[in-house]
Amino acid sequence: MTKRREMLRHGVAGASAAAAMVAGAPVRAQAPDQAQIRWRMTSSYPKSLDVVYGAGEIFGRTLADMTKGRIQIQHFAAGEIVGGLQALDAVQNGTVECCDTATFYYIGKDPTFAFAAAVPFGLNTRQQNAWLFQAGGLDLVNELFARYNVVGLPIGNTNTQMAGWFRREIKGVEDLQGLKMRIGGLAGQVIAKLGAVPQQIPAGDVYPALEKGTIDAAEWVGPYDDEKLGFYKIAPYYYYPGWWEGASAIFLLVNKGKWDELSPEDQALVRAAAHEANTLTIAKYDQVNPGAIRRLVAAGVQLRPFPAPLMDACYKAASEVYEELSAGNPLFKRVHDHMMAFRGEQYLWQQVAEYTFESFMIRARARG
Repeated sequence: MTKRREMLRHGVAGASAAAAMVAGAPVRAQAPDQAQIRWRMTSSYPKSLDVVYGAGEIFGRTLADMTKGRIQIQHFAAGEIVGGLQALDAVQNGTVECCDTATFYYIGKDPTFAFAAAVPFGLNTRQQNAWLFQAGGLDLVNELFARYNVVGLPIGNTNTQMAGWFRREIKGVEDLQGLKMRIGGLAGQVIAKLGAVPQQIPAGDVYPALEKGTIDAAEWVGPYDDEKLGFYKIAPYYYYPGWWEGASAIFLLVNKGKWDELSPEDQALVRAAAHEANTLTIAKYDQVNPGAIRRLVAAGVQLRPFPAPLMDACYKAASEVYEELSAGNPLFKRVHDHMMAFRGEQYLWQQVAEYTFESFMIRARARG
């Protein structure tokens, strides 16, 4: 790890020097009187969820390493400064300089926030990264963020999520009638169309709600996190896929005034640290989920796919939600249309190579 951090420091310094030489400018060493920067970052996640909370940890550690401690981010778990669902407000009003969060927690302010986290039947992780970093998606969501006095950068992704934990078996759409479910983002509006009752509850409160019967089902992330939260002890049926989160980005939100105070060089360092956190968090979830799903099944969890008719009904309901929201929110419509056009092109390509290769490998594994 030490060697990796040294490479990061030297790599950023080398890139800066190379850029200066190409531009014909003299290479400048770090000025001894450069401003020390000390920020506080509040999280929407508890420390016990070490991967999703860890995205903020990686970001802060990488930034400190690259600047030899000149820039330091003090990271606080949900509830230590403000509640997990108040992270955006805390950054917007300057209580803290930045936060790590899932922006779909704030769809009550504007449903467009969902596109920077996850939307039903949206993008997978690679597609979401491509949309944000290459296709203009990040500029679009920052257009929204600017209205709330923040600047945003992705610092992680949970990858495709599970559909969650249910007390009873789900055989069809009729089983959603009256079902009280903890579910995030626009997915709540989709399942409400099918008779369910969505609840938005922070991570730390989900288990007690499930245990007391306040809710009948709950989704969080995937096997590794869900095992830690212990949902399998109460709700034995574990469904997939989480069609509302084909990918789910974790975002760094920075107070706009504090961002503007940074020099262009420091802004570049923040972006580099965010990219490091994004890459490592995605890789970590891919590493830890296989072992967790094995352990859960061994413990007696009933692993089930959603029935195809239910998936079709949810897809139709999601399309209706998008149409309704687009009718009254021009920015939502613009971001939605942009993302969905990108999604269509991505699957046109991925069905040729990615899907064919992965389908073959899955069948080959099953044959042993």
